Amino acid sequence: MICAFRCLQDQFDNLDKHTQWGIDFLEKYAKFVKERIEIEQNYAKQLRNLVKKYCPKRSPKDEEPRFTSCIAFFNILNELNDYAGQREVVAEEMGHRVYGELMRYSHDLKTERKMHLQEGRKAQQYLDMCWKQMDNSKKKFERECREAEKAQQSYERLDNDTNATKADVEKAKQQLNLRTHMADENKNEYAAQLQNFNGEQHKHYYIVIPQIYKQLQEMDERRTIKLSECYKGFADSERKVIPIISKCLEGMILAAKSVDEHRDSQLVIDCFKSGFEPPGDFPFEDYSQNIYRTISDGTISTPKQEGMRIDTKTTVGKAKGKLWLFGKKPKGPALEDFSHLPPEQRRKKLQQRIDELNRELQKETDQKDALIKMKDVYEKNPQMGDPSSLQPKLTETMSNMDRLRMEIHKNEAWLSEVEGKVAARSDRRHSSDINHLVTQGRESPEGSYTDDANQEVRGPPQQHAHPNEFDDEFEDDDPLPAIGHCKAIYPFDGHNEGTLAMKEGEILYIIEEDKGDGWTRARRHNGEEGYVPTSYIDVTLEKNSKGS
Repeated sequence: MICAFRCLQDQFDNLDKHTQWGIDFLEKYAKFVKERIEIEQNYAKQLRNLVKKYCPKRSPKDEEPRFTSCIAFFNILNELNDYAGQREVVAEEMGHRVYGELMRYSHDLKTERKMHLQEGRKAQQYLDMCWKQMDNSKKKFERECREAEKAQQSYERLDNDTNATKADVEKAKQQLNLRTHMADENKNEYAAQLQNFNGEQHKHYYIVIPQIYKQLQEMDERRTIKLSECYKGFADSERKVIPIISKCLEGMILAAKSVDEHRDSQLVIDCFKSGFEPPGDFPFEDYSQNIYRTISDGTISTPKQEGMRIDTKTTVGKAKGKLWLFGKKPKGPALEDFSHLPPEQRRKKLQQRIDELNRELQKETDQKDALIKMKDVYEKNPQMGDPSSLQPKLTETMSNMDRLRMEIHKNEAWLSEVEGKVAARSDRRHSSDINHLVTQGRESPEGSYTDDANQEVRGPPQQHAHPNEFDDEFEDDDPLPAIGHCKAIYPFDGHNEGTLAMKEGEILYIIEEDKGDGWTRARRHNGEEGYVPTSYIDVTLEKNSKGS
């Protein structure tokens, strides 16, 4: 490894630039990952906003039909919301595993590079100092040698001069000896410095610098390995969520397959059917009777036929008023007994009101029981409270219970009236002649029964229906629409009456939410209904249902 760097002993500056380029490239890739993370985060945020924009914001009183196409779209929105969550997971994984690791490694890499470069510069500075010391000793030795040569020449000139005194010659000789001695000392100093510099230079180029270059090489190779690991982590962050994303897409496909056009059509029928029958055939109006009566004196005529004619405008108006699905609903204020509604819709509204009143009555009953228990506790332990302070609230609760019972009784009477008319009408349907042109008893758009004599027509004699019958109601009650789905977390035997047995993992329709008593009303695919424990199921209503 050291030999590989000997060729680079004069390329210290180039290695400095290369290692700096490596760090710059590392930070450039880190910036790329950061921008990719921002793209993923913005994409996920936009997807969530899109889902939030199109998710249903239905109030509890909204009675919008639960069409399978709508449920499928809501399920697709939920899957898309989960898909957005996986994009957030990708961004988080890239931020932690790639970008964060790159930034930490870049900081460590800069510190390590700075340390190696400082060691190289210090080694170079020390070698330069040794070279200067050797060069100074060399120059000093050279200078002393020149001075010794001058002293030698001066001594020889005085020694050959016959006019020179012995003292001058002796002085020149001493000067020569001094310069020669100093030249010898500088020679030894120069030789020592030269030997020391050669040793330091050899150490510098064969030990110190190769070692520093080796450390720089290892640092650069670790940087390359780290980039390779980050490249792999970048791809793995995406690959990890592919199975979950595939499940989201499969959920969208299943939602698309769950669309049932026949069920949607049935929901439309259940939502808008009024219970009215189409109007009967119009009778023939014979306006030629007066002509025949004037021509033939022997013609037997029925007096005041005009009084027995059907008012065509009235009949047509009443007939049109019943076909609310194809025409306009009658205008007018809503009545307490819902008699302004068609029979079927009236029955549904009354049943819903009775259910709500029963729930309110149950709450008041629970509150009364709690107040009675608290009053008993206060009577046994006066220090805990005054029993008489609970009497006003208890009286108010009892009053509310009486009021609710009266309301329930009143609405049940109306409901019984509607259901009784349906049963009577069903019996009459089976016994009446199918060839009757028109029934004498007709229902008004308000749901009332009329036996107006002006609406009688000529035809076979018919049986008069009961004055309170509804001729146009349907015979069977409609099943409650599904408001969501649930998945059984635990098995339930369902031995008690009114409960529904279920197996673990079974999917059921939700037709009535938990009203606070711990039970939810559910329906199987075969139509079987009953109550199941709310804690035993995972409920997902229509607006965030995922199907399972």
